[in-house]
Amino acid sequence: MPPCAGRASASPQEGPLMRLDGVLFFPVTPFGQDGGLAEPVLARHVAAGVAAGAGGVFAACGTGEFNALDPAEYTRVVSTAVTATAGRVPVFAGAGGPLPTARALARAAASQGADGLLLMPPYLVTGPTSGLIRYVRDIASVTDLPVIVYQRGTARFTPSAVATLAADVPQVIGFKDGLGDFDLLQRIILTVRQATSEPFTFFNGLPTAELTVPAYRGLGVTLYSSAVFAFAPEIALAFHKAVTGGDEVLVQRLLTGFYLPLVQLRDLAPGYAVSLVKAGVRMRGLEVGGVRAPLVDPDREHLDKLEEILNTGLSLTGP
Repeated sequence: MPPCAGRASASPQEGPLMRLDGVLFFPVTPFGQDGGLAEPVLARHVAAGVAAGAGGVFAACGTGEFNALDPAEYTRVVSTAVTATAGRVPVFAGAGGPLPTARALARAAASQGADGLLLMPPYLVTGPTSGLIRYVRDIASVTDLPVIVYQRGTARFTPSAVATLAADVPQVIGFKDGLGDFDLLQRIILTVRQATSEPFTFFNGLPTAELTVPAYRGLGVTLYSSAVFAFAPEIALAFHKAVTGGDEVLVQRLLTGFYLPLVQLRDLAPGYAVSLVKAGVRMRGLEVGGVRAPLVDPDREHLDKLEEILNTGLSLTGP
């Protein structure tokens, strides 16, 4: 086991989750010209993001094309991210999909020194609430790693289900919402707070999350994913500083001038929430390759539009 393995040995509520703060970094997974994993590029990408001020690294998750990695690549991605981060901030690794695969990935993440897991939805099938609870329990049981449950796609939880997990499964220490159903999320938050006095953290996990940060903050949800940080940390950090410091003028300028046009471009093709981010990283000078099928890389017209949006965003953050 690597020297950094076991950093999450404290109780889950007192461990890495308590250290998560600020802008959460979801690095892309670089591929070389031969299509294989480019570990040195990933190491530079992660190290640069941490040096820029990321509050946590989430490796091999949605932006990192979790869906397109084989088990060996996944293990190497997590290992590289842990090494490049060097304990400066927590490293969470994606896990999910078919139950045996999710359990194997959870063990692999633990063996490589990850601080926690972001539990992605199960593969394809939609189970009843009792099945979702069992799915989370089964994966959480194979390691001591803290688990953040991700509500999205085939994983839609009831308030009582999240409360059960929060109260009965010590490893489950957070809930990331990727649905944007604010009525449901408010009921989940209230039910969890009634069910347990242990620290439990909620996250905004919508694509291009900054666009909805003001709305989530109204529910008391302050932590969020930032795919933009992967290619424009200056913009992501300026937005975070503005939204937490009460600079409503800059918040609205960035939302209107950068995030809204980016979301409009993102919605032109399925999968652009990942493809545009990877294109943006290449645009900033790091050759991370293209995306793997079934995603597609942006066409020339959309790349030109992305560059225009990026330049506008950078101009809004300072001289």
